[in-house]
Amino acid sequence: MQNYIQENQDRFVAELMDWLRIPSISTDKNFKNDVLRAAEFVAEKLRLAGADKVEICPTAGNPIVYAEKMIDPKLPTVLYYGHYDVQPADPLELWTSPPFEPQIKNETIYARGASDDKGQVYMHIKAFEMMVKHQKVACNMKFMIEGEEEIGSEHLTPFVKENKEKLKSDVILISDTNMLASDCPSITVGLRGLAYVEVEVTGTNRDLHSGLYGGAVVNPINALAAMIAKLKDDKNRITVPNFYDKVLEVSPAERLAMSKAPFDENIYKNDISAPELSGEIGFSALEHVSIRPTLDVNGIWGGYTGEGAKTVIAAKAYAKISMRLVPNQEPNEIANLFKKYFESIAPKSVNVQVHFHHGGQPYVTDTQSVAYQAAEKAVERTFGKKPIPMRGGGSIPIVAMFKQELQRDSILMGFGLDSDAIHSPNEHFGIFNFLKGIETIPYFYQYLAEMS
Repeated sequence: MQNYIQENQDRFVAELMDWLRIPSISTDKNFKNDVLRAAEFVAEKLRLAGADKVEICPTAGNPIVYAEKMIDPKLPTVLYYGHYDVQPADPLELWTSPPFEPQIKNETIYARGASDDKGQVYMHIKAFEMMVKHQKVACNMKFMIEGEEEIGSEHLTPFVKENKEKLKSDVILISDTNMLASDCPSITVGLRGLAYVEVEVTGTNRDLHSGLYGGAVVNPINALAAMIAKLKDDKNRITVPNFYDKVLEVSPAERLAMSKAPFDENIYKNDISAPELSGEIGFSALEHVSIRPTLDVNGIWGGYTGEGAKTVIAAKAYAKISMRLVPNQEPNEIANLFKKYFESIAPKSVNVQVHFHHGGQPYVTDTQSVAYQAAEKAVERTFGKKPIPMRGGGSIPIVAMFKQELQRDSILMGFGLDSDAIHSPNEHFGIFNFLKGIETIPYFYQYLAEMS
């Protein structure tokens, strides 16, 4: 099948670029027709690739494209998940080429959605085409490609709940993650969860003149700053009582495997212009952003922030605070622990309200499962190196939802890179990674069938 990739690689890239020209921005209703066009595009490509059944399934929001090729009920069934919607392209002035006019520079495709997630979705469609063409479909294959991932997948959960029989499978395959480097493959084996809160601190019934009242009443901004300062100790440990009680500690063997990832702290610092790194004592920078929970202030405001000066003591102060969670930490429980502690450290001169915005469950892959072993073997086959198991620092809430609703694990076999600038100007995806994904994916199905 390698010859098929070489003979058709120009066509594969050209088709992907056609898809990238469709501005399927789910956050902006002005692009509703383009979102629908992107769904129709991927549905048609699945038909042409050889799917026996293709549906554009309506939801209360954007449609979900479903396709399948069922060859033998005795064989494993894989449900592939991806998304066809993309982030807005703003700020446009920072793009070196128009975001929806794909260009190839240095063997790399530049366009919004190139890596997240159209490029990675299209790898699976072209791999599927290749397997059908050569009669090498080793498993039953299902595809579920949605159009609301970039706005929280609001209508995906109801769709999954209503279509459990249609989506029945043995494992879920996702390529919406990255690997360490093109010459250093990795597979994401864990994702952090999230608990996101907003706090409101109120002092008086109105803003006050700082000359008439300053020194006699509490300043909510000062109080909020002092409370935030108490959320971590001098070892960068989060001080919320019972916060760490259920943290799943990573085994020494897995930490050793993670430590083999190529990482240069100076390059890391220089890339973000950070004078020094910081984190919980006893863990490396890579571990800080993957296997340890965090607490960060994402925004803080109050009082007068306009041009010039205004001597005022604000009545209110606000902050948005997020906590990244690791396996066994439950978002609602952590949010409640935070609320109880934050209220307890407030001075009596202010009132505090804590609002829980949203959350997501953490997730960890069983690296001893047949599906993970198949993915590992497939990546090693095409890259020539055994992939490093890596924990991701971000959250993909739908993975935990799939586990809860479909009772199936997900394999996060992504081919993007951290440097692909997803969600940023000049997003890009290497043609090498795109073609290597097409080459690798069929081996996953082959090894899964052989090992099951």
